[in-house]
Amino acid sequence: MTTSALTGSEAQASRPVAPAPHYGVRAAVARRLFARAASRLPVTIAHGPGTELPVAAPRGPAAPSGRPVMRIVRPAAFFARLGDGGLIGFGESYMAGDWDADDLPGVLTAFAAHLPALVPAPLQRLRRLAVRPRPDADDGGAEGARRNVAHHYDLFNQLFALFLDETMTYSAALFEQQPDGTLTGDLAAAQHRKIDRLLDLAGVGPGTRLLEIGTGWGELALRAGRRGAYVRSLTLSAEQRDLAWVPIARAGLADRVRVQLRDYRDADGVHDAVISVEMIEAVGMRHWPEYFAVLHRLLAPGGRAALQAITMPNDRMLASRDTHTWIEKYIFPGGMLPSTEAIEGCAAAAGLRSAAPSPDGRLRFGPHYAETLRRWRERFLAAGPEVAGLGFDPVFCRMWVFYLAYSQAGFAAGYLDVQQFLLTRSEDLR
Repeated sequence: MTTSALTGSEAQASRPVAPAPHYGVRAAVARRLFARAASRLPVTIAHGPGTELPVAAPRGPAAPSGRPVMRIVRPAAFFARLGDGGLIGFGESYMAGDWDADDLPGVLTAFAAHLPALVPAPLQRLRRLAVRPRPDADDGGAEGARRNVAHHYDLFNQLFALFLDETMTYSAALFEQQPDGTLTGDLAAAQHRKIDRLLDLAGVGPGTRLLEIGTGWGELALRAGRRGAYVRSLTLSAEQRDLAWVPIARAGLADRVRVQLRDYRDADGVHDAVISVEMIEAVGMRHWPEYFAVLHRLLAPGGRAALQAITMPNDRMLASRDTHTWIEKYIFPGGMLPSTEAIEGCAAAAGLRSAAPSPDGRLRFGPHYAETLRRWRERFLAAGPEVAGLGFDPVFCRMWVFYLAYSQAGFAAGYLDVQQFLLTRSEDLR
């Protein structure tokens, strides 16, 4: 796979779902473990039709008790995949249509909320023998990083435009929060609120020399340029670079904002501020020290770095660091979510100080990501015919629906969080 755009058929060919293995001992064990786990969850397990793509509704029919329903359509195939691939097999079985749910986020949230307790303690100690290790080919080195980015972001700009808002911002939004906790407001406005907080956190204003690591589709760079900053934005996605440049040129900011196809490790110069939004997740644990060392090198003394990162609990990060997951196999190869402790530890080792949580420092807003993902998923489902028109087949569509619901469940259950960090470089040159 290269960094050029993929056609729908090529994109799907890179994500094949193998035929279900034969039902055997591993499948029988999986059936027993699944039955034990499901009996402890607020989920109803049923059998029935449901191989079609779910309808575009936030919630579907549930059991009389109000619990979400998981329908196992092809039990033999489902348990064979589960026994052969564990959690990867669980996701693959959804892609293949072996099971379905009208309230897919509800089912997955129930699993995510009880994940540590679903596997018996004796089996947890055998984790390294049961799960597959991360492929060496997915390492986030220079070449691996280009392949990994192309795998996800160079699918088609048109695909992302079908479910993102008009800002084409592909990260957690920051909504208005009502006194009862309800998150409200327009998605585009919520994305601007998130971006503006990051720009404020980094102290971006007229004349600021800003480096952005991870362009996305350019909304942050555009917004920083309108503040009068001089912006250099780096990306490894040719598709994103080509589209990001259009609104920047249209706004008359070509003299202030540059978008470059370059690895962050190859960046040079001195900057007053660095901003990176949900990019560290693609770096890989092995390269986190290098990532923060680069931030330190690129910042002027007294400079500020504002990061937005998806995080997970430190114990879960350590337990899963060598595990090949469904998300890594099909969505983000080479990805690894850091913990707060990992970010602050690597930053400190590189000479960067992390601000304490406060209105002007670190912010946690995981529920806002659950809401963002809910809206993306509904928009994707509503755009089903358009997605098919781009050449993506039903298996790809089910994969994408599962990815969005799976991610939403992680934040809704509190298993995942998203945070904005302020890191500062001391005045000394070290």
